[in-house]
Amino acid sequence: MNLIEVLRSGHWPSLAGAWLHLTVSFMVWLLIGAMSIPLAGELGLSETEIAWLVGLPLFGGAVLRMIAGWGADWIGARPTALGLLLMEFAVLAWGWFGVTSYGEALAFAGCLGVAGASFAVSLPIAGRAYPPAAQGFVLGLAASGNVGTVLILFLAPRWAARMDWHQVCGLMAGIVAVTFVLFVLLVPRPEPRLVHHSVEWWHNVAGLIRRRAAYWLCFLYAVTFGGFVGLCSVLPLLLHDVYRLDAIQAGGLAALCGLLGSLIRPLGGYVADRQGGLRTLHYVLPVIAGAVVAVTSPSLQMAVAMMAIATGAMGFGNGVVFQLVAEWFPKDIGLASGVVGAAGGLGGFAWPLVIGTVKGLTGSYEPGLWLFAGFGVCAWGTVIVALRGAHAWKDESSS
Repeated sequence: MNLIEVLRSGHWPSLAGAWLHLTVSFMVWLLIGAMSIPLAGELGLSETEIAWLVGLPLFGGAVLRMIAGWGADWIGARPTALGLLLMEFAVLAWGWFGVTSYGEALAFAGCLGVAGASFAVSLPIAGRAYPPAAQGFVLGLAASGNVGTVLILFLAPRWAARMDWHQVCGLMAGIVAVTFVLFVLLVPRPEPRLVHHSVEWWHNVAGLIRRRAAYWLCFLYAVTFGGFVGLCSVLPLLLHDVYRLDAIQAGGLAALCGLLGSLIRPLGGYVADRQGGLRTLHYVLPVIAGAVVAVTSPSLQMAVAMMAIATGAMGFGNGVVFQLVAEWFPKDIGLASGVVGAAGGLGGFAWPLVIGTVKGLTGSYEPGLWLFAGFGVCAWGTVIVALRGAHAWKDESSS
């Protein structure tokens, strides 16, 4: 099938609703990172303090994806998705009318993590609306909603230059409210489902994590998605500190890099559908590691080129990993999306925190980038090993 036939093979309004949900939620999720420069100046924050503010939404999203995965599989993806939007609105309203101290800002940043849980409901909504043969492309297309990263990195610094950051939260609350209405109209009400006990679900989570394939996919996604969202969160600060760009210029360049990684994600799933996920990752991971090492280059032009290559390769790899999730865990795609997505969110939390802390201690971003590149090389090594026993991995994951 060509791409048009793939889109017509399922319910495209559900795909559109899933994409919109994830796009706006990503804007909310990375709001702190996009406003990190004006926030650091207004609150007088150190590198470590701003790193915690940037990282906490990513950590909160990682944890809440597990709960959202439960909701997607056992309560229903649609009501869970609507609940997430309502919680995002409430948190943004708090940021609009309150949050005046650093302690409150930390709590606010942690609560913004609810937006990161969108991933565990958006993908099941899109995946269940299409046949198995289209899963790689469709899940990649739905997950390209991480283009919200691009939008918020581009828009938030410009909004913050014209209004107080509290008002930016109010503006985002309005966008979430509009998204709620559109989502209700696009995504049909599903058949009623039986609600399973939480104890049973946590037992299923434990069983999923015990499978070697799931554990390995978590690691790969922590590198690809964690790398993507972590790097996009750090780029404005890096461009400001190293290359002396103002907030709007840094946000614009970071947005361009994020755009490439977002748009290329469906292509990663599409290629993986046809060439195989493991084989595709074999070529993507060394590109990620090599580009990250060169992110802090002597010239701004070279640095931006390496940033674009790194985020593009990470976005491509994200699509590939979730093609493997759909192929190996078709009966538990919501649960697997939540568990694997949580690992990616933890990776995204750890990276800005480590880089910010190391920057505060050494005055350089390079040690943190080299450390991440090392994890990329380790991931590449696991793929090489897995390629030699691909059937064993797949058989074990379906057991």
